[in-house]
Amino acid sequence: MTTDTSPHLSSLDPSEVEKFSKMAAEWWNPKGKFGVLHVFNPVRLDYIKEQVCARLGLDPLEPEPFKGLRFLDIGCGGGLLCEPMARLGASVVGVDPSDKNIKTASVHAIEQGLVIDYRVGTAEDLNEAGEKFDVILNMEVIEHVALPQNFTKNCVAMMKPGGLMFVATLNRTLKSFGLAIIGAEYILRWLPKGTHEWEKFIKPEELKLWLGNNGATVKSETGVVYHPIGREWKRARDMDVNYMLVAQT
Repeated sequence: MTTDTSPHLSSLDPSEVEKFSKMAAEWWNPKGKFGVLHVFNPVRLDYIKEQVCARLGLDPLEPEPFKGLRFLDIGCGGGLLCEPMARLGASVVGVDPSDKNIKTASVHAIEQGLVIDYRVGTAEDLNEAGEKFDVILNMEVIEHVALPQNFTKNCVAMMKPGGLMFVATLNRTLKSFGLAIIGAEYILRWLPKGTHEWEKFIKPEELKLWLGNNGATVKSETGVVYHPIGREWKRARDMDVNYMLVAQT
């Protein structure tokens, strides 16, 4: 794994962009290739709303508690997180390097009557343009970039003072290789084969170090595990496979 953290180096991995571009039409099909994200979304949304409200002093009972906040969903795909954030009142910028993903997201938002600023681009593009955000959603993205440390540096640079960044990714353990690669892709076929590369998974201590080196402190972390009986994802202490955390500047 490279340690070069120059902010001008691109973290874009063309092979990853091509991989997800080919599946762009599947984003909003709950039984399609991204079906696992539709099942995963409730636990992500619950964590985001809880932490944003608690750490920014907002009322979670308000219909639009995020009103007045500027959100960035980096690597937004088809907009599965952008739309609920917009419904909660946030001004949302959704960025993805895949033109096909952005087209899919834009059309769906229009159909839902939502105004979301979708753009084709990268974290480096936004940072160089001087963009700043109250909340950055960095969810299931960092394990797909070419330069994760550089990517992290650019994302932290876009956080406003006191801002929050959420990161959801996969831990690099033998357990994650068995469950997230062999189990999810080859046995259960929740995801297309080759969706993930185990070598790109990131240990929590690595991510915390990168965040800390750039001035962001981890405030909360949680594992996420799948409960087959209820067919739902829930938060847990076990961070050996999927985990989420929130950092603040």
